[in-house]
Amino acid sequence: MAATAAAPRNGRVLWAAGLVVALLLAGIASFYASSQPDGLEKVAGDKGFLATAEDHALADSPLADYGVADVDDARLSVGLAGLLGVTATLTVGGAIFWLARRRDGESASSATT
Repeated sequence: MAATAAAPRNGRVLWAAGLVVALLLAGIASFYASSQPDGLEKVAGDKGFLATAEDHALADSPLADYGVADVDDARLSVGLAGLLGVTATLTVGGAIFWLARRRDGESASSATT
């Protein structure tokens, strides 16, 4: 008889595990991601118009170019940018889900009255 892993009974355990994995990947593994250019940059180079590229309006922002401005250590800079990105994404996504759930609850309660 093979032993099977018990499924978490609480969704919070799954969320916590997912959060830990996301933070580890963003904070540590992101520095070791490919140093090759992204798809857009690759195509621009292949087609010969990469030299005409100009900085965009947010090029001087604190999180431009996959790093944190004024942090000299490259690993730390990329890791912090990843952590901030995950945190911002989860905050915005969580707020949207919270608002949608709240709105759905309000419409369900008004439909029963």
